[in-house]
Amino acid sequence: MTVADRLAALDRRTLALDVREAILTITITRPEVLNALSPEVIAELREVVGILRDGIGAGTDPDWSVRGVVITGAGPKAFVAGADIARMREMTAEQADAYTAEAQELTSWLETLPVPVVAAVNGFALGGGCELAMACDVILASENAAFGQPEVALGLIPGFGGCVRLQQYVGIAAARELILTGRRISAAEAERLGLVSRVLEDQDALLAAAREVIALAARQSPTAVAAAKRTVRAAQAHPTDAGLAIEREAFVARFGTPDMLEGTAAFVEKRRPEFTGA
Repeated sequence: MTVADRLAALDRRTLALDVREAILTITITRPEVLNALSPEVIAELREVVGILRDGIGAGTDPDWSVRGVVITGAGPKAFVAGADIARMREMTAEQADAYTAEAQELTSWLETLPVPVVAAVNGFALGGGCELAMACDVILASENAAFGQPEVALGLIPGFGGCVRLQQYVGIAAARELILTGRRISAAEAERLGLVSRVLEDQDALLAAAREVIALAARQSPTAVAAAKRTVRAAQAHPTDAGLAIEREAFVARFGTPDMLEGTAAFVEKRRPEFTGA
């Protein structure tokens, strides 16, 4: 059973899954509460991403039936407007610890998937929604999108990775301002700060652009894309010298692989490469 087949067999209540042309689109389907991240949403996302982690590109006969993931929210108002505050108010400290631990692990899993993940942000991406988007490789936004970490207004702080990842995107100065004030920013400002790669006119254009990013990556060697993603993440977490050493090791490891030999041969022979993912 392929990864795509396993995903199709899942029983879901808060997510819609669509696999077409090796692109998995995950839609959070709670528009009545602006797609808030309840414990149930987190659990279902973890189940989906867990299947991807265990299955994509693994084993001696790698499964590349999914070459990329798009995450979005149902409806025009929100990608994810944040955590489920009504549910959070009822949590004990122990329950809150389990909730944030599972959410943080989910974002780490997204970062380490061997395929690119694109956040297609329509409407609000606040709190946990902004943190979910930042765990993706590329963030695209519609013109009506808004980003922010407003937790301080609730007597809280970001708990799903915002204190760590926001500064990686926008720098420490802007991250401090946004986290300490809870200020909300537009898609245009998010693009200027480097949080968003591109701003699209509307939701249709947004989803089309997200699929185009994945489709372009899917034309490349899947093992090279996986290695590039892994190396960028690893180098980001280290000082420059250590990061360069990680990059060199990953670069050299590509030499002699079937995809490297095919890609270079295709370039010399002026033809399109036929990658096998090996």
